[in-house]
Amino acid sequence: MVRNSVRGQIGIVFMIIVLISLFFSFGITRLLSEREVGLEQRYLTIARDTASLLALTDSDRREQVLDLLSTYNITGEFIKEGGELPFSLTEEKVSPLYQAGLAEPLFLNAEQGPIRLIGVPNIDNSGRLLILKVDFTVFSETLLRILLISLLSVLVIGTLLILLASHYIVEPVKRLTRAAQEMAKGNLSFRIKHKKKDEIGELMDSFNHMASELQKIDIMRESFVSNVSHEIQSPITAIRGFTRAISDGIIPAENQKEYLEIIYQETLRLSKLSDNLLRLASLDSENHPFHPAMYRLDEQLRKMILAMEPLWAEKNLELELDLQVCQVKADQDLYEQVWQNLINNAIKYSDADGRIEVIMEVDNLAVRVHIKNKGRVIPEKDLPHIFDRFYMVDKARSHSGGGNGLGLSIVKKIVELHSSRINVKSNEGEGTCFTVSMPL
Repeated sequence: MVRNSVRGQIGIVFMIIVLISLFFSFGITRLLSEREVGLEQRYLTIARDTASLLALTDSDRREQVLDLLSTYNITGEFIKEGGELPFSLTEEKVSPLYQAGLAEPLFLNAEQGPIRLIGVPNIDNSGRLLILKVDFTVFSETLLRILLISLLSVLVIGTLLILLASHYIVEPVKRLTRAAQEMAKGNLSFRIKHKKKDEIGELMDSFNHMASELQKIDIMRESFVSNVSHEIQSPITAIRGFTRAISDGIIPAENQKEYLEIIYQETLRLSKLSDNLLRLASLDSENHPFHPAMYRLDEQLRKMILAMEPLWAEKNLELELDLQVCQVKADQDLYEQVWQNLINNAIKYSDADGRIEVIMEVDNLAVRVHIKNKGRVIPEKDLPHIFDRFYMVDKARSHSGGGNGLGLSIVKKIVELHSSRINVKSNEGEGTCFTVSMPL
């Protein structure tokens, strides 16, 4: 319906406002036309000029002059004292005209309006009085009719113009509605083309930006689902194949222990994948437990390295620690996951008999922790993506080591949760260095 559309609402509101304005304008104009300052003086001037005209006219032609004036709605009657009074006048109203020495015309009816009765005393020194009836009713009604027609014309023309203007206002809204409907159908590539520079143009730009972000999120969702399916399917396939082979007796008894160990490792991989997915989902939500508190960062790093001694001792790695006493305010449990992931990666991708450095730099603004290893570097093309979920530089090596491409994503999420930053540099001959900057 028209009243349910923005265009119709604009038109209806405009008409209501104009009608109210016309009503008050018409009333005020009519009131002012009846009480206009100086209007009574004009009536008296007309009476005075009429009396002067009749005084200059021969007595036998005065009736002709009065007949001529009647075409202008001015009616006149001559009377004598004690004679019959015209226009329903009474002696009481006419008596002021008989005052001695009176020469100026007087109003004989007190009420204001378009019809006035005016008496002119002794116009020709004969003792006769002139009674004039000046009627501006037709003139006033004509003026008011013209005013009313003009105001109604303003209403009609204004309504047509506002409806035309509302078309240009509502059309962009309709385009936004169509775009939203397209997106609801799944067409996230739909964009609104426009050249507007006003608020509507800003709204359309915001809509296009929202559509772009939703498209990116949808691509990430599809990629995420695909990666999760792949990561889950791979160990399940291995477990199903080996268990079937063992149950069918295809694998000799002396080799079954080796394959059972593979099945066990694949279950661990599935369990780790499940834990990481749950942890990421919890971190992505705003309900993950977050309990920052003051603690010694250097002590935390030292304990983490000691706890991982079997891993770096197995590869005969040399560890160099340069730690400073430093108090930070953070969630200690969450940051344990950060150091565990980064140090574990440094150990995993270091060559045997290699070297790992854990260095702290502290100033008045932040503490920076550098975790550096000399081993296989990360290719430059992979650096921008290593924090993406399920992204693995060497998929074969990562899978063999139990990786699933979620560790660094969790690290980045935890660091950002603390308003901190993490950077990585990897160059041939220098190795790979992860730097976590925590504000103090």
